[in-house]
Amino acid sequence: MRNSFWGLAANVSQSLLMSLFYVILARKYTTSDFSCFLIANSLYQFLATISNLGLGQWFTREIVSAGNGARPNNDSGAGNGEGLVGKFLKLQLYSGVSFYLANCLLALLLYDNHEIRLLTALMGINIVFDNLIYVVKCLNIAKSAQSITFKIIIVDSGLKFLGILLLLFFPFSIMVLSAGLIGIRFLTLNLFLRYGSGRTLDWRVLVNYNISIKEVTNIILANWPFLVIGSVSIVYWRIGNIIISKMLSLLDVAVYEISFRVFSVFQILPVIVSASVFPHLVALYNSGDTMQFNAAYKRYFYSFLFYGLFVYTFMYSFSGEIMPFLFGHNYATAAAYTREMFLTMLLFPTGVLQATVLISMKLERVDMMINIISLIASVALICTGLAFVRSLTIVNYSIFISFLLFHICQDYILVKRKILTVRNVVNFYFFTTALVVGYVLLSPRFRPISFFACAWGLAAVVLGVTQRVKTVRSQSTFAETHTS
Repeated sequence: MRNSFWGLAANVSQSLLMSLFYVILARKYTTSDFSCFLIANSLYQFLATISNLGLGQWFTREIVSAGNGARPNNDSGAGNGEGLVGKFLKLQLYSGVSFYLANCLLALLLYDNHEIRLLTALMGINIVFDNLIYVVKCLNIAKSAQSITFKIIIVDSGLKFLGILLLLFFPFSIMVLSAGLIGIRFLTLNLFLRYGSGRTLDWRVLVNYNISIKEVTNIILANWPFLVIGSVSIVYWRIGNIIISKMLSLLDVAVYEISFRVFSVFQILPVIVSASVFPHLVALYNSGDTMQFNAAYKRYFYSFLFYGLFVYTFMYSFSGEIMPFLFGHNYATAAAYTREMFLTMLLFPTGVLQATVLISMKLERVDMMINIISLIASVALICTGLAFVRSLTIVNYSIFISFLLFHICQDYILVKRKILTVRNVVNFYFFTTALVVGYVLLSPRFRPISFFACAWGLAAVVLGVTQRVKTVRSQSTFAETHTS
C-alpha cells in the first residue's frame, strides 16, 4: 500500500510538473527554439527507451534468486547480489554509451539544422545517466523498496520545475536550459547511487566489475520480448514526433507535442489503476475461477470505458479555452488537433486494461505481437497519409486507427479465450460510437459547460438507476434461493 501511494504520488506529480515545464517553455521561447528542443528530446527519449534493453525483469529475478540462496541463471558464475549489480551496471553503461553515439549519428543523418544536432548531442548524455538510474530502480523493485525510487523521482521533477521557473525572471538560451537539465539529471543519478540503493552502490562498483560480450549476448537473446513490451508504448508516440519533424513544419512539431503533453496527464490514471488491479486479476486467473475472473474484468472494463468517454467529451468541449490559456495564442490551432488526438482516449483506457488481462493470463508474447502490429500500422499510415496530405490531422487519425486495430486484436484474443463474446465487442463499439456521434452533433447547439454538465448529469442518473435495479434483482434472487 505504501509503495502504491508513492507510485501514484510520483507519477501524478511528475506528469503535472513536466506539463507545467512545457507550458513555460512554449510561452518563453520562440516556436523555432521550442521545436528544436522538442525534436532533440524526442530522439533522446526514443533511444533511451530502447537502450536499457528491457532487462529489468531479468535483473530483478536474478537478484531475488541470489537473495533466496539460489544460483542466478547466468553464465558469470557470480552467485552474489553485489556481483550481479556490478555486472548489470557495467552492461547498462556500455549500452548507454553505444546508444548515445547512435543518438548523435541519427541526428547527423536526419537533420541539417545545427541547433538540433547540438541539442541532440547535449541531451543525449542523459541516455547514459538514465541507464545507470534504471539499475537502481530495478534493484529497489527486487527489494520491494520502490518508495525510495518514487521519492527521488519527485525530487527530480521538482528540481526541473524550479529550474524552468528561473526562466520567468532570468531569461537564458535553450542551450543553457539543456545543460542545466543534464546537471539536474547527474545530481539525480548520484542521489540514486548514494541513497536510492541503500548506500550499497557507488562509482567504484561501476569500475570494478566487468561483463563479457558473450554474457551480454546471451542475456539479451533470452529476454528480448520484454524489450519490445517495455519500449513500444513510448516509441509509439515518440516516433510520431520524429516523422512530423521530417515531413511537417516546426510549428506542427510544437503543436503535436503540447497536445500530447495534455493527453499524457489523462493517461496516467488508467495506467496506474490497471497496474494496481493486475495482482487481483493474476490471483483470480491462477485460482481457476473463470467466472470471478470474467466478472472482475467486466467490472473494471466499464469503469475504464466511462473514464475514456468522460475525458474525451471534456476535452472536446473545453480544449478551445484550455489550450490557448496554457500555451498562449501562438498555438491557438492546437485546440482542434488536441480534440483529434483525444479520440484515442476513447480506446486507450480499455486497451490498457485488456493488455493487463492478457499478461495476467500469461499471454505476454501475444501482447507483444499486438503491440508490434499496432506500431507498424501507425508508422505506415502516418508516412502514407503525409505523402498525400501534409497535416497533423493525418497523424492523429493514423494513431487512432492503429489503436483501434490494437483494440480489435485484443478483442479477438479475448473472444477466443471466452472472456468476451462477439456481442460484448459489438455492444462496446456501437455504444461508444453512438454516444460520441450524439455528443458531437448536439454540442454546437448549447453552451459547452451547460451541455457537458447536463450530459454527464443525465449519465450519472441513468447509471445510478441501472445499478439500483441490478442490486434489487440480485437481492431478490438471493432471497428466493434461501427461501427455497
